[in-house]
Amino acid sequence: MTGPGGPAEVIGGPGRPRASGDSLTFALAAPLEAREPPEARGLRRDEVRLLVSRRDTGEVTHHVFADLPSLLAPGDLLVVNDSATLPAAVRLDRLAVHFSGRLASGDWLVELRRRTATATEPYLGAAPGEWLPLPGGATLRLVGRETARLWRARLDRDVLSYLAAHGVPIRYGYVRRDWPLADYQTVFGVEPGSAEMPSAGRPFTPELVTALVSRGIGVAPITLHTGVASPEKDEPPYPEWFSVSARTALLANLTRAHGGRVIAVGTTVVRALETAARPPVAGPRHGEAGPDGGVRALSGWTSHVVTPAGGVRAVDGLITGLHEPRSSHLMMLSAITGTGVLAEAYEEALREGYLWHEFGDSHLIL
Repeated sequence: MTGPGGPAEVIGGPGRPRASGDSLTFALAAPLEAREPPEARGLRRDEVRLLVSRRDTGEVTHHVFADLPSLLAPGDLLVVNDSATLPAAVRLDRLAVHFSGRLASGDWLVELRRRTATATEPYLGAAPGEWLPLPGGATLRLVGRETARLWRARLDRDVLSYLAAHGVPIRYGYVRRDWPLADYQTVFGVEPGSAEMPSAGRPFTPELVTALVSRGIGVAPITLHTGVASPEKDEPPYPEWFSVSARTALLANLTRAHGGRVIAVGTTVVRALETAARPPVAGPRHGEAGPDGGVRALSGWTSHVVTPAGGVRAVDGLITGLHEPRSSHLMMLSAITGTGVLAEAYEEALREGYLWHEFGDSHLIL
């Protein structure tokens, strides 16, 4: 999920992506930020644009998302995230509390943000042990800092029920008005838990899924509950809860064994599959080892960060949105396709006016 709240800082030549270590730097102009769902622009979900880049040839082509069945092959497998988006923002008079995710202890990670005229900005005035009165008579206690911006916190009632009654979807400054929670759900979302939408799955429609399956392209779920993004600065991903079922692990391994490709729908899926494909380690995870280099059933908390140095073991392609300069997502994309091919694709996206963020266009890497 993308999350910055304004145009990216300009680094390098105007509009031209430039490799910077394992990531890219480029300028993202405000007109390229999707400010509303495509439906508000008169489009179906699957009518957003789809940029396709191929790592073997370096070719970049332009499509609409509904073309996806013709761009994949029978025997390929799409792995999707079935996490549903929570109304994770609770607004007070001057502050907003963003509920990021549940911890194993039962506490939650939360981010405190100061409300402004158009969006929110970080709030740094809280202290451990502080109690915050929330709407509906609830009380949130700040237990302690988890990171520079995230708190471990404890609500005096069930969080999911409370958010259903008093929360709204998290919204950043480039989206100028509130949209219903339904606009932040994907067709695959059945397991509530994500602070922000696993947005790579948003362009899929029931009709498109039917067309994919009819062509012999499989669909299998994982669950990874996404936490809040870091709008103001680049941060590595922090631990998130995930689950890869035995059935999905089997399908992924059989697909590759028989010459098909495993295509991850979203960076969250890459993180889950790559965690489940790493050699087993001691710890409180659950699942049995799969074949050498294969995916195994696994659930728990993942801190794995996919980088070009570590590469990928389990995925052959990726459907994702367009990501901000210097983000950890771009390191992941570089691990799959290489920084050179990625730079060419992003140069095309900028030149052709593709739209960024959760309501924007899509990118298929093969």
